[in-house]
Amino acid sequence: MNKVLIVEDETIVALEIKKVLENLDFKVTDTATDYDSALESVKNNKPDIILMDIDLRSDKDGIDVAKHIQINDNIPVIYTTAYSDEKTLNRAISTNPVSYLIKPFKRDELKSNILLGLYKSKQVDKTPIDKSLLKLGYDYYYDTQLDKLYYKDMFIKLGLKERQLLKILIKATGTIVTFEELEYKIWHNHTISSSTLRTLIYRLRSKLHYDLIETISNVGCRIPVNS
Repeated sequence: MNKVLIVEDETIVALEIKKVLENLDFKVTDTATDYDSALESVKNNKPDIILMDIDLRSDKDGIDVAKHIQINDNIPVIYTTAYSDEKTLNRAISTNPVSYLIKPFKRDELKSNILLGLYKSKQVDKTPIDKSLLKLGYDYYYDTQLDKLYYKDMFIKLGLKERQLLKILIKATGTIVTFEELEYKIWHNHTISSSTLRTLIYRLRSKLHYDLIETISNVGCRIPVNS
């Protein structure tokens, strides 16, 4: 049974997440509430994956915990947070997490991300069945006919707008797509908040290797496509 560590300073939230995970047949090794208890739990319990709340209401947050863990261990991390400001997202993405879940998240979303993290951590050396898949880099492939993203031979589920964003960037073949162009192509003439596109970009980046999408501040972003 795969072991999950929950790092969450809200007791009620932690208990709710624990119940969901146990119903999904995961073993919860512990529920840590801060930097020190999280590191101690990792040392003692050796979890297979960590569900990490970012805002721990202390001097050091969940991203600090992840950075320290990565010094000696290669344990996949899934961030959970109610916030999506650019500074926090940038810090989180720099640790190459499995994903970045905005609270409240759905049960199926949590399960699929945990399974993805466990799969990636095993680093199974498999080759995608279809050699004609478009190579994106870092063992990620995109099936342009079926609109499906793969990590090695594992299908990665994308939301509708995540898939639209990825297709736009791939079609641009390495050139920069401006934020204004992305807004128009994805939302057309609908008005969106300044953080909506930013959050979408980071949600997609969290499902890829964090270096795969290059963001140019106040301009746009691009994704290099290998031939």
